Amino acid sequence: MEGVAPSPWLLSVAPMMDWTDRHFRYLLRLITRRTRLYTEMVVDQSILLGQRSKLLDFNPEEHPVALQLGGSVPEKLAEAARIGEEWGYDEINLNLGCPSERVQGGGFGACLMRSPDLVAECMAAMRQAVQVPVTAKHRLGVDELEDYRYVARFIEKLAGVGVEVFIIHARKAYLQGLSPAENRTVPPLRYDWVYRLKRDFPQLTIVLNGGVQSLGEVAAHLAHVDGVMLGRAVYEDPFVLAEADWQFFSSSRRVDRFWVAQRMVEYARGQLEQGLPLWAVARHMLNLFKGQPGGRLWRRLLSEKAPRRGAGVEVLEEGLERVRAVADRRSPSPKEPSWGRF
Repeated sequence: MEGVAPSPWLLSVAPMMDWTDRHFRYLLRLITRRTRLYTEMVVDQSILLGQRSKLLDFNPEEHPVALQLGGSVPEKLAEAARIGEEWGYDEINLNLGCPSERVQGGGFGACLMRSPDLVAECMAAMRQAVQVPVTAKHRLGVDELEDYRYVARFIEKLAGVGVEVFIIHARKAYLQGLSPAENRTVPPLRYDWVYRLKRDFPQLTIVLNGGVQSLGEVAAHLAHVDGVMLGRAVYEDPFVLAEADWQFFSSSRRVDRFWVAQRMVEYARGQLEQGLPLWAVARHMLNLFKGQPGGRLWRRLLSEKAPRRGAGVEVLEEGLERVRAVADRRSPSPKEPSWGRF
């Protein structure tokens, strides 16, 4: 409706282990200012006992950014949530969808869908500990618990303790017999179930996740749900989000790949000054020119040179120069100007 602000969960990028760290989130924030970003899952016990700055630090530019927690003990989750809010996160999310054996071994993730009462206790404790939204990310079911009524009752149980935002991976999870990667592709997608959940719970914010590849698909799903979460499509090509602010948030800001790459060179230089190896940043930039002239050259050069000990930003500068040269040779007309500014 015209004049109504879009939902904070209209468009988001999924928490992805080993991928959505603060360096990749910074890259995404250069491309889109409004898309909601999520951390990798952080285990509550790690926050309570570990190096919090290493686990929780993020760049101010990343807002809005949510912290995803893993855990199953209400008191520990509540304390981790409190620390996350104190650290400045805009949302605390509980992982109820990861099916990996390691996560199952810790007694959390997707296996918690078998214990809705415990999940409700965890969510209630977290909500009591913080003022920011506490949200759930879960599957449609696990193993033999593949029944619409089950997931509807699961949501009803959490809504009963005040949870208002549900991010739903539109597949069930197999806790045995499939790898995490297979769990993202083998169980069939049931978008119709997620649509039905929104119809049955119109007062709740229902966000669809799973298998979405483009902003065109996002727009189609938004006719049925409150928000859409993209995952691996964004890591495979961050510029999937290039038109997100314009298309969904009424912003005229647009950027090109060269502008983003140059900003990342500056960012990497700052990280190197703090003692971080170049690869920690450069690995997230491999797909920055995917499908573009010189894109394979860029990826090969970074893959070969950026992991080397002592590698500096000159690797990125060389790659950028070579890709620009390829683009210039293939461009039939003067390059479009670069847009974008923090």
